[in-house]
Amino acid sequence: KRTFDLAMCFFLLPFLMFVTFMILFLNLFFNKGSVFFIQKRMGKDCEPFYAIKFRTMKKIDNINRKYFDPLETDRITPLGYILRKIRLDELPQILNVIRGDMSLIGPRPDYYEHALLFLDNVPYYKYRHSIRPGISGLSQIRLGYAEGIEATKKKSKIDIFYIQNVNTFLDIKIFFGTLQTVFKGLGV
Repeated sequence: KRTFDLAMCFFLLPFLMFVTFMILFLNLFFNKGSVFFIQKRMGKDCEPFYAIKFRTMKKIDNINRKYFDPLETDRITPLGYILRKIRLDELPQILNVIRGDMSLIGPRPDYYEHALLFLDNVPYYKYRHSIRPGISGLSQIRLGYAEGIEATKKKSKIDIFYIQNVNTFLDIKIFFGTLQTVFKGLGV
């Protein structure tokens, strides 16, 4: 799995560079500010790491949103909306895969502060961190974005099913499910 992850990421690096330069140019007009957004996430064995994404929201000093609060859609920039819609905002995470923080397929990593609360409030939540988190995962193609405790419980059940049944065929199925999500524009 790790060999496949690295091979795919090195194959995607030129595309990442091209998209980064395009976004850098477009940011001048539609999304002023930095190209990247870096956020502390919970990774394998509940260890923190810093996930890299294309910035899609207006900058704020502190994230005040609690795990039960709705997504702050009013902060999403016009360019950010498009990047999220086609899931291109996740592309820089191939750098996290190369570093060994993530895999291409696996449970999506949660914002670290929220994840600490989920550890106390969601049964078996810790178990979903027994493998590297992924850029895409089974719960993303089945549920989409999960908000709150109840959605996180559902997400965790699906992630645990994935962990217990991980195999090449399932990863390929998730990969094509992710492509379908991207091409149908089911993001945001």
